[in-house]
Amino acid sequence: MRIKLDDNLPSRLASRLGDLRHDVQTVAEEGIAGKDDAVIWETAQREARFLITQDMDFSDTRRFKPGSHHGILVIRLRTPSRRALIQRVENLFRGEDVSQWLRCFVVATERKVRVRRPTKN
Repeated sequence: MRIKLDDNLPSRLASRLGDLRHDVQTVAEEGIAGKDDAVIWETAQREARFLITQDMDFSDTRRFKPGSHHGILVIRLRTPSRRALIQRVENLFRGEDVSQWLRCFVVATERKVRVRRPTKN
């Protein structure tokens, strides 16, 4: 999977997902860390990358309707320490069939994963 990591996630997560054979880029690597959400979003879409973020600005499914993008994973942990974030995302990518998440809107908490898929017409 081609992934874009937002700057609100630990950069070490990139190498962990890379070890799982994903093509990962961080917004910091591209020099867009701290830029407006629109810049991050447009970059992820232009590069056909699945965005992983904690930013609740990306949580509106009306604005980010499943099927209208390459996919979003919003991580919502009660205590989002670096260690907890890395562990949760790594566990998701090891235990779930994340290839089925392309073009989907996904929210993950400590215990649950909610996947909203594109509607079939």
